[in-house]
Amino acid sequence: MGKNRGQLEFIETEHQLEEVLSRPYEGTIDTSRTLKGDIVILGVAGKMGPSLAVQIKRSCHLAGVKKRVIGVARFSDLRIRGYLEESGVETIVCDLLDAGAVSGLPEAENVIFMAGMKFGTTFNVPLTWAMNSYVPALVANRYKNSKIVVLSTGNVYPLVSVRSKGSKETDMPAPIGEYAQSCLGRERVFEYFSEKFSIQSCIIRLNYAVELRYGVIYDIGSKVYRGEAINLENGYVNVVWQGWANSVIFQCLKICSVPPRILNLTGPEILSVRKIAVEFGKIFKKEPVFEGGEAETAYLSDASVCFDLFGKPDIDIETIIRWVAHWIEIGGRSLNKPTHFEERKGRY
Repeated sequence: MGKNRGQLEFIETEHQLEEVLSRPYEGTIDTSRTLKGDIVILGVAGKMGPSLAVQIKRSCHLAGVKKRVIGVARFSDLRIRGYLEESGVETIVCDLLDAGAVSGLPEAENVIFMAGMKFGTTFNVPLTWAMNSYVPALVANRYKNSKIVVLSTGNVYPLVSVRSKGSKETDMPAPIGEYAQSCLGRERVFEYFSEKFSIQSCIIRLNYAVELRYGVIYDIGSKVYRGEAINLENGYVNVVWQGWANSVIFQCLKICSVPPRILNLTGPEILSVRKIAVEFGKIFKKEPVFEGGEAETAYLSDASVCFDLFGKPDIDIETIIRWVAHWIEIGGRSLNKPTHFEERKGRY
């Protein structure tokens, strides 16, 4: 199934993009077939949640099993709620900071926790800590009898040498800035309740999922297209195609443990921001504008363990650049959520 995605020359519409992002992988179909119980996705209305929920629902259909897939969020964007419900995903409006509302959420044997706050951290630090470190306590208490897959971030690691292979799961966290610190708080809270209640869990440290409407590749391509300067100080990155990343997130329900399993999730390559910009420049016939120079360190993760478990991403960087460039040229919609990949001091 993965080869069909990579053979697409371009993606022309959001409908086509959503179909590609939510197209099931063999691993997600197999997981749907063998996994016991229903699935609740908390914080489903973010950048990755909608396509994850629909990929799970489509996988269940192809596996010939009936499971409830329930998406929980505030749903400030009604289009997302409509898309989920049209795709067979049940939706529940809930403020996860409301302890009473969380306690009233439906039972489910499988929970995927995607809620959190990153952008705006600098301007509302208390809310960042509440979302990233307090909400996990409410969720762990509510779902103490469930398996929980927790989305975290590679930002809990320190900056590492660009000549290394990236941080490993066994490396000690050293978060820079309050966003990353609060994300480590999220992990520690789930670890505590995993031990306390024997909750089978998996904590996924994700580095830069990308698709055509947002992500590091979109940010670089947009700057080249508009002739804006690209800061090179944080000159190397990992990225991973969102559809494949979502397939891994779902499959991680099979590897939950006590204490929680830690897993890095990203692509197999350390990519040069400069080289990505140059590739976009060739396509757009525009000379990229750069400022500064590459530092000797960057936020990088080694996802070798993930690849051993689930294989490697099916969409390579050349395809992603080609797709994103075309999307920008045809005026495809942006989610208007810059990644701030240039940031090195944790100020988001």
